[in-house]
Amino acid sequence: MSRKAHHVDFKVADINLAEFGRKEITLAEHEMPGLMSTRAEYADAQPLKGARIMGSLHMTIQTAVLIETLVALGADVRWVSCNIFSTQDHAAAAVVVGPDG
Repeated sequence: MSRKAHHVDFKVADINLAEFGRKEITLAEHEMPGLMSTRAEYADAQPLKGARIMGSLHMTIQTAVLIETLVALGADVRWVSCNIFSTQDHAAAAVVVGPDG
């Protein structure tokens, strides 16, 4: 007998906050030139293709920029927040929805 595990890849407080989160991420990207230049220089090469990266860190807008940079470089990323009180729900929702909505 074959069983499939049914799971949700994410749990966020309110997915409807994604649009606001995306605006905040866009603003933060301008304040994080190191990550953005890394994306621009290496995204086509996909140097992290095949890498599976898991992280546990405060889920903030800045963390969202890091996560999206890792994904842009080809990584398969899984993330958990390390503190429910520091989680920015709009950042988490925006990462789930992704940059292309």
